[in-house]
Amino acid sequence: MKLTRRSFFATGMALAAGSVLPRAAEARPGELATLLDVSKCIACGACVAACRETNGHKFPRPEKPFPKMYPAKVKAADWSDRQDVDDRLTPYNWLFIQTASGTYQDRPFELNIPRRCLHCQNPPCANLCPWGAASKDSRGIVRINDEICLGGSKCKDVCPWHIPERQTGVGLYLKLAPSFAGNGVMYKCDRCHDRIRDGKTPACIEVCPEGVQTIGPREEILAQARELAARTGGFIYGDMENGGTNTFYVSPVPFDVLNQAVPQGPGKPHLASVGNPFATEDILARAVYAAPLVGAVAGVLHLVRGATSEDKS
Repeated sequence: MKLTRRSFFATGMALAAGSVLPRAAEARPGELATLLDVSKCIACGACVAACRETNGHKFPRPEKPFPKMYPAKVKAADWSDRQDVDDRLTPYNWLFIQTASGTYQDRPFELNIPRRCLHCQNPPCANLCPWGAASKDSRGIVRINDEICLGGSKCKDVCPWHIPERQTGVGLYLKLAPSFAGNGVMYKCDRCHDRIRDGKTPACIEVCPEGVQTIGPREEILAQARELAARTGGFIYGDMENGGTNTFYVSPVPFDVLNQAVPQGPGKPHLASVGNPFATEDILARAVYAAPLVGAVAGVLHLVRGATSEDKS
């Protein structure tokens, strides 16, 4: 594939106009959301196993040895020998169960919470990715394109829950400048986008024996979440967090209490309240001014990826 000046700018600016600028966090026709009734989860792990089995073909297959990185502080992130880890998020484990134990209103509780990407309505990872590798589609699914992601982890930095995880030794950076450009590819839940494309249900929802999750049009699912919370005296998480997400948790225990009770750390996201990041003018301005550059870079990466693919054939 020949890379010309015209194709460079045409592709870059088209991507900038279409996928980088932040938009209002509102439901659009066809957008899907999920409701998770935390009170039903028994931590059986069926959803975790189904996610792995269904999405295994998308998992990274790194090339070793890894290139030496400069500066030296850039460390390799390698999960290829720890693919069986299932108690946190990794490039090979996009869903895990957090268990929260404690006391609320003088009563003990133990609740299990399936954790994965929340698929935000106005996702910072997509709006601020310097390579244009992350995007949100018309179904409300936020995905990372592993063919152009360079593993710089900006998506993880700007995600309020630090969801995406990196695997070194895969991706386009190996063909561009392996010692300087990025460090692999970022991975996270893509809500079984290929199954949804084919009219199927995400694997984690399909196999759950307790009916913890429900998926459907966002406004309908949000109405169900509010009705469930009102009927049970429960609490909602995800309807307002980060300006609104397409994942709604309903719990009989307040989420600030759960946040104090869940183990947290790398790969184990919090449950604290999260404001709208684009309500802050400097962040919004940064996204707007970066849009043309991000679009241009994304255009180049798409073209380079196409060129390297043709070279192989």
